[in-house]
Amino acid sequence: MPSSPCSLIWFRQDLRLTDNPALLAARQEGAVMAVFILDPVTERGTGAAGRWWLHHSLRALSTDLARHNIPLILVRGGALDRLFDIVHAHNITAVHWNRLYDPASIERDTAIKSALKEAGVAVQSHNAALLFEPWVPKTRTGGAYKVFSRFWKHCRNDRPAPPAPCPKVRAQDSAPVPVTESETLQDWALLPGAPDWSGGLSATWRPGEAGAWQRLETFLEARLADYAEGRDFPGRQTTSCLSPHLRFGEIGPRQILGEINRRGLSADKFLSEIGWREFAHNLLYQHPALDSVPMKPEYDTFPWIDDRQGLLAWQQGLTGYPIVDAGMRELWHTGYMHNRVRMITASFLVKDLLVAWQQGAAWFADTLVDADAANNAAGWQWVAGCGADAAPYFRIFNPVSQGEKFDPGGLYVRRWIPELAQVPDQYIHQPWTAPDPVLRDAGLTLGGTYPRPIVDHKTARDRALNALKCIKKTAS
Repeated sequence: MPSSPCSLIWFRQDLRLTDNPALLAARQEGAVMAVFILDPVTERGTGAAGRWWLHHSLRALSTDLARHNIPLILVRGGALDRLFDIVHAHNITAVHWNRLYDPASIERDTAIKSALKEAGVAVQSHNAALLFEPWVPKTRTGGAYKVFSRFWKHCRNDRPAPPAPCPKVRAQDSAPVPVTESETLQDWALLPGAPDWSGGLSATWRPGEAGAWQRLETFLEARLADYAEGRDFPGRQTTSCLSPHLRFGEIGPRQILGEINRRGLSADKFLSEIGWREFAHNLLYQHPALDSVPMKPEYDTFPWIDDRQGLLAWQQGLTGYPIVDAGMRELWHTGYMHNRVRMITASFLVKDLLVAWQQGAAWFADTLVDADAANNAAGWQWVAGCGADAAPYFRIFNPVSQGEKFDPGGLYVRRWIPELAQVPDQYIHQPWTAPDPVLRDAGLTLGGTYPRPIVDHKTARDRALNALKCIKKTAS
């Protein structure tokens, strides 16, 4: 046991040193120990792609903490029991963590805070994840915002707290931990086994705080200038790709905003995406069942179809619609999908196939490295027309015209669907309309090397609109 009192920081979705108020507060109290607990709440909220990211992010965090003489303990099990194990084994006088806002985390953290305080341990929670915590932005009548534009206007007129500095390295504040007390990342088996499908993730991403800052630097220096115009075109390299780093807290929104302001950059369109993330967390806080229950009650009776074959074709990128299939294959290979294509693929699932949005959200939660409970649920409800400030259900994306508009030369499609690489531009988004000689020259066999469309979009659109009429009649 350390001879002097020691503070404990409990890391969760805040895997960074800079702008980490819990870490800074703990360091100011003296010696610090750190713990990451793989508890049931964390495991349920982390899909397969997320577990890959978590493994590498924790490895990077452990290295960064070691430079500051702070040991990172890895333990698995119920968070309350594991925290008390550490508190009892060491002279822990205070526990710090950064707040999470999903219902399972709130319930867990409330119980833990009460138990620790009853045991005489000081507890303090902090905000590291958001510009403004969910209960702060209020309408003039004191209610929660339901329209994004008004929510973000309110936030832009306010000023968030500045990012906190990184704690200084102080050897006298180290708190040695017995090696046997910590488990290892290998013990947790977060990485995929055989077959190992993570090669594309490894080639695409660098998890960790350093990787997050590298992404931000690249975006601000090389991509931001073209972001507002090019953000909807998946074949262009204009997006920030910061979402997984934000998801795991390797960088925070205050840091991003601060860096943009420090450089004197104009970034309204990009910052509105940060605003949507804030809005999504606000929605989840106000509606704890956001991931499963539609915000508009009439959608409870929507006549979804149990189309397992359609769902599987969608998951595998074999729908016969190139822009949809390219997006789903990008997702499987990299754990990521361009935002415009996320909307197109989601619209296809819930409107062309009439598969319930919750099934799509579950697939994204498992396969996206940036799968965030708030963003994922809010995004799917938006597409399905049942969420706050949602696109109306009758707004049904045409996968052909969307592809022609946002991937006009087929650059994105050709990258992710190599079997279509030789198809001429005029047919790249609807290869089934190409004459047989063109298909032969392109080496393409419909129904063989590439599938025919699994549904006719016009027919599917009419079916979706009729389904919408059904719930309107029920509601009236």
